[in-house]
Amino acid sequence: MDKKTYTAKYIYPAVFDPCEEGGYCVTFPDLPGCITEGDTLEEAYEMAKEALSLHLWGLEDDGDPIPKPTSPADIKVPEGGFVSLIEVWMVPIRDKMANKAVNKMLTLPRWLNDLAEEKQVNFSYVLQNALKEYLGVSEVDKPIIKFER
Repeated sequence: MDKKTYTAKYIYPAVFDPCEEGGYCVTFPDLPGCITEGDTLEEAYEMAKEALSLHLWGLEDDGDPIPKPTSPADIKVPEGGFVSLIEVWMVPIRDKMANKAVNKMLTLPRWLNDLAEEKQVNFSYVLQNALKEYLGVSEVDKPIIKFER
């Protein structure tokens, strides 16, 4: 399995702009499509952290380059808006996404399904354990992620 090297944290400038209907709209000039909003400044800030972390995780996961952040002094801010630096720590995001459950459809003979249901078998638990045994892996064998400082 390939080992990937990532930055452990990112800091990007975000533009907070009052929304017409109230609250704040938040955009990241360096990350097109990374947009969020919040009813209050505190909520907008929390939503900005979440949007930034998930957007950057998506870029990493797709193997896309991570753009360098623009200096806040170089950002044009709409009237009534302001720039704030948003910091995200990626370690918990990567761990959460790596352990996120995925749905898999599988086919079993009816008799086996009926017997398993009669015995109240947890199909997900059994399949996970069987796959780990078949692949010769355990929880400690999860992909290794290296971090740059």
